[in-house]
Amino acid sequence: MDKFNNMNETEILNLAKDGDNEAISFIIQKYKYISIKLASEWTNSFIEPEDLMQEGMIGLLAAIKSYDESKKISFLSYAYTCVGNSIQTALRKVNRKKDFPKNSLVPFEKEFVDGKANSLSAEDSFLAEESVSMLLQQLDKSLSKMENSVLRLFLVGCSYNEIAQRLNKSPKAIDNALQRIRKKLKEVSF
Repeated sequence: MDKFNNMNETEILNLAKDGDNEAISFIIQKYKYISIKLASEWTNSFIEPEDLMQEGMIGLLAAIKSYDESKKISFLSYAYTCVGNSIQTALRKVNRKKDFPKNSLVPFEKEFVDGKANSLSAEDSFLAEESVSMLLQQLDKSLSKMENSVLRLFLVGCSYNEIAQRLNKSPKAIDNALQRIRKKLKEVSF
């Protein structure tokens, strides 16, 4: 990953968007603390913190694929928003299935100052690095060709119908593939 030391973040993000796994890993390593931080802030939720972290990592991957530097927003702010949205979406899905008071969740209203995010301790950083590495390896090994295609299209922002059209599948088949992907992500031990 030393090759990225002389590159600016936009160049690395462009490589990641083009599918460079080393660039993706580099960006994930740099920003994984966002997922860990936000997942740990949701107390009293009905989802395990590890599952929330995985949902956050999906949001981080989506941020890498969909970031547009012409929008004049830093990647850090964009990634923070995508990770938070991904975690909130997972919580909303669970909340629809559970019968509990709405006020039992901690609100996702934390002030975030761009460029001044809290960093992880050395131990947390090491554990997060191992988790990301394991996640990427498991994804490469466990997803079918179709699931990989569905995931890539989903991460770049395609709707179920758009993915279905591009892959010549039904929207239900796409939904099923995404459910299998989520299940496989949850099977990865962090």
